[in-house]
Amino acid sequence: MKQFELIAPCHFGLESVCKQEIYDIGYEISEVDDGRVTFFGDPEAIVRANICLRTAERVLLKVGSFHAESFEDLFQGTRALPWEEFLPRDAKFWVTKASSVRSKVFSPSDIQSVMKKAMVERMKERYHIDHFPEDGASYPVRVFIKKDEVTVGIDTTGESLHKRGYRLAQVKAPIAENLAAGLLQLTPWKPGRILVDPFCGSGTFLIEAAMMAANIAPGMSRHFTAESWTNLIPSSYWKDGQTEAADAIDLSVETDLQGYDIDPAAVAAARENARNAGVADLIHFQVRPVSALSHPKKYGFIVTNPPYGERLTDQEHGGDFYLRGMHPGREARQERTPSLASEREIASLYRELGERFRALDSWSLYLITSYADAEKELGMKAAKNRKIYNGMIKTYFYMFPGPKPAPRKKKEEELSE
Repeated sequence: MKQFELIAPCHFGLESVCKQEIYDIGYEISEVDDGRVTFFGDPEAIVRANICLRTAERVLLKVGSFHAESFEDLFQGTRALPWEEFLPRDAKFWVTKASSVRSKVFSPSDIQSVMKKAMVERMKERYHIDHFPEDGASYPVRVFIKKDEVTVGIDTTGESLHKRGYRLAQVKAPIAENLAAGLLQLTPWKPGRILVDPFCGSGTFLIEAAMMAANIAPGMSRHFTAESWTNLIPSSYWKDGQTEAADAIDLSVETDLQGYDIDPAAVAAARENARNAGVADLIHFQVRPVSALSHPKKYGFIVTNPPYGERLTDQEHGGDFYLRGMHPGREARQERTPSLASEREIASLYRELGERFRALDSWSLYLITSYADAEKELGMKAAKNRKIYNGMIKTYFYMFPGPKPAPRKKKEEELSE
């Protein structure tokens, strides 16, 4: 069976998680770079990666790479790529996105124009025709240029993989589904252990956790661009992939997943999204302030995306316009710079979260935020943190791991004494 080189772009900072996911579905990694993981696979790998990967943005079919320091280099390098191996003569093809970092060729629109012309020239030579109807399947091309090295891929996915299809009800600017899944995988949390999100918003962390627990593939309820690529991937592969994913689901799994928010509209949205994802019975949502955060059991996890400065000022990133943990119904000001009052409220919110966390017995806390004084106001120094880009915002994922529970065998011996 034909082998391809595939590229899985992901959030900066989550490359190791994405790499492990690709290993887990059975494929060999060829390269890991900032924001992307490259691996080898056959046509079935394209199907399985799209359906199964939780942390990737999309799956690209790599056409090739080359060095380019001028637009002439770009034209000739693009023309030299074996486009006829991927595009049938009726293909609709275009450069849908071009990005350039620290490279001599840097204008996205010019890159797109030059590459389209080069692709047409190559196709003319190979198919011996001068006009392409482009009335067949779509093959959108993406190009990334870094330090004059050009990487070219065809997008097999379409809409980003973070769009699972379940989040129809939203609060303003919730955390992306694939970012939430990746952050969960950076923690020691495993299905069956307690997980609480006291700022649950639209419920993304908990829904992703429930899907992991029930082994629900993130892409099994959506469609992909490459489904129409019958020249490369038989249609039966997609049906088989969906069947395989459906057969793996286990909704009988026991979970302890709890989501709180002081905004009733957010809780209603979270419940609706959980129903859409098929995991409503696995999660408990409740209108509740962070000041009421408590749990009688030990060794639980808090994983959350609390309010931070940008969340008050920019609805395109970060979260709601409400300080949901403190003041029901109080809308934050929407100036470009948070007011002194909102800064004080944020500080108080983090202090309250820190106090409630310390009152829990042997718990762990993991939170993503761009709030610079997070550790100070929480009253704790993180064991470690990881820089993560949430959209265009540089955030940090702070990790406060608690003690590990005793091994089950040891617990049983203690109980028998």
